[in-house]
Amino acid sequence: MAARLVERARSRGVFLMEAMWMRCNPVIRRVAALVADGAIGEVTAVHADLGLQGPFSATHRLMDPALGGGALLDLGVYPVNLAQMILGAPDSVQAWARLSPEGVDQNTGLLLGYRSGAVAALTCGLVGGTGNAAMITGTAGRVDLPRGFFAPRSFTLHRGAGAEVVDLDFPGRGYQFEAEEVQRCLAAGEPESPLMPQATTLEIMGVLDTVRERIGVRYPPPGQVSGSR
Repeated sequence: MAARLVERARSRGVFLMEAMWMRCNPVIRRVAALVADGAIGEVTAVHADLGLQGPFSATHRLMDPALGGGALLDLGVYPVNLAQMILGAPDSVQAWARLSPEGVDQNTGLLLGYRSGAVAALTCGLVGGTGNAAMITGTAGRVDLPRGFFAPRSFTLHRGAGAEVVDLDFPGRGYQFEAEEVQRCLAAGEPESPLMPQATTLEIMGVLDTVRERIGVRYPPPGQVSGSR
C-alpha cells in the first residue's frame, strides 16, 4: 500500500508524507544532528523498547488482524524509525515474537545488523508496560532518550566522565511540529519532506514486512472484515 501511494503521488505531482510525528520532534532532530556530527563517535548500538500494559480484549483493535493489529505496526515502528534514522537500512534482520490466538504479535524482539558492525536491539509488546526509553551508544559517548522516547522533551548526552542534560521543553504533545513541517513543504512547493522522505517510508515498511514474515504474522486481504467485530 505504501508503495502504491508513493507511486500515485509522484505520478500526479502532489505532496505525500508519512505522519511520523517523531521525525519532526525538535529533540529527536537535535539528537540526530549531534550523532551525525560525531558527538558520540561511531555509533555501535541502538537500543529502544515500547510496550503497553495488557491484557487487551479479543475485540480491541490491537488484537484484530483485519485492522493491522499487533505490537509491530502500532508500536514497533517507533524503535525501527529511530534505528533507521541513526544507522540507516540494516543489512540483516532477525526477529522473534509470541503471537496471540488471533494471530497478531503480542511480544516482539528485533535484532538489526549493519556492515559497520553496529547493531540495533529493539522490542515492542502488548503484554507489559516497559521503560519505553532508548539509548544510542557510540565509541566516544552515549545519548539517552527518556521514557516516551518517541516524543521526548529532553535527552542526556554522556561523554567521558560527564553527562549533560539538554532540555528542549515545548507546549503540547509535539504534534504541532509535524503540522508545521507539512505547512512548510506545501508553502515551498516541495513534493515530500526531508524529515520523512518517501524513500525512507518504503525502506522502513520493507523492514517491517521482513519482520512480519519472520514471525509469521499474516493479515487478511484489504477490504476483508472480521465477522465477529
